[in-house]
Amino acid sequence: MVRRPPAAYPGGMLLRRVGSLVFWTFLASSSIALFPGAVLLFVATAPFDRRLVALHRFTCFWASLYTWLCPAWRVEVRGRERIRPGVAYVMVSNHQSLLDILVLFRLFRHFKWVSKIENFRVPVIGWNMRLNRYVPLRRGDKRSIAEMMEACRRTLAEGSSVLIFPEGTRSPDGRLRAFKHGAFTLARETASPILPIVVEGTARALPKRGFVLQGRHRIRVRVLPEIPPASFRDLPVEELTARVHALYRRELGEEPARRPGGPA
Repeated sequence: MVRRPPAAYPGGMLLRRVGSLVFWTFLASSSIALFPGAVLLFVATAPFDRRLVALHRFTCFWASLYTWLCPAWRVEVRGRERIRPGVAYVMVSNHQSLLDILVLFRLFRHFKWVSKIENFRVPVIGWNMRLNRYVPLRRGDKRSIAEMMEACRRTLAEGSSVLIFPEGTRSPDGRLRAFKHGAFTLARETASPILPIVVEGTARALPKRGFVLQGRHRIRVRVLPEIPPASFRDLPVEELTARVHALYRRELGEEPARRPGGPA
């Protein structure tokens, strides 16, 4: 007997819409409730916690609430142990959905996230992003890009990792988009190791267009082995970008053949 997907059953769309309304309502109300705690933590710890590690850890907890409590998502995180304590990485991740950053906070490791400036304007959530000194970016604005790169250099010099989505925006269909070279230029200029992180399943759980959650889905976050700076020190940034992109295509099953000489 052929089993129909949940969307094919009468009332399936209505149930998803109701569930989505409950989810977004809970996200908004819990954010309003938790933000004062973030402010108090900032005031209490900022004088001696210059990298805001405690505040970021609280934000990891805040963001993780939604994937912990949502019964539709089973999130699996692999390779967290590969993130070495005390190392400032250029973390790169593919970008499939709004959910990506929520599941990446499940790593519970310190980083400053590069995000489009529109997210910083969201009430409460955007205010918390500013408290954490995450890095804003106005896409397509050369001056903003230069300011973002300088902020990332300072962040790495202070000992904090930087998390960048090199595709620049979410994939419309879940397939990998071309990578921009900013993250890889940053890694070369600062001699920082690159930490590739693969996210799978979020595009099916919440596609790019719309806010309706799409039923039960398994979501995976995989931390791959780091790419040491010595392995790309002499590579042109275009070649480095292409090699890391090929690595992602292999990991996502979009390129079956291994490219000789690519980073492991």
